[in-house]
Amino acid sequence: MTAVYHTEIESPLGPLLMTMDRGQLTNVCMFQQKRIASIPPESISDHGPFDRVIKQLDEYFSGGRREFDIPLRLDGTPFQVSVWNELRKIPFGTTTTYGEIARRIGNPKAVRAVGLANGRNPIPIIVPCHRVIGSNGTLAGFGGGLENKSRLLDLEKRQNRTGE
Repeated sequence: MTAVYHTEIESPLGPLLMTMDRGQLTNVCMFQQKRIASIPPESISDHGPFDRVIKQLDEYFSGGRREFDIPLRLDGTPFQVSVWNELRKIPFGTTTTYGEIARRIGNPKAVRAVGLANGRNPIPIIVPCHRVIGSNGTLAGFGGGLENKSRLLDLEKRQNRTGE
């Protein structure tokens, strides 16, 4: 039987709880989120399997990484997975709208459903749901809180300006 792992790390946004199954990242949860991370009772607390994830997150937060190269397992409905895969295509340091994501996945009337899928993203930061904003340019919804959404967008904008 393949082990399921979990670990907790510190980040500039606060503690992050992560889970991994069969070598694929399955969850990143910011503790201030209202949703509670689901840690399988049989999971093993071990930092080791997360070395690659931790290294890439550290590089991202310090300005040395713009894209993640981590095996992911996105558990959700086919619609949610299509939204999350589209989120991964949003370039670093840019934003798009919920409506634009709906158009890109071929379902332009599904703006609210895109918002719901965005809010249920199990792997924020790495699947960059923070890059999606309201059609009027305002920050809207983020499981880790709007303050952290703003911090992530500011971090990416600063890195884009400095060319780091």
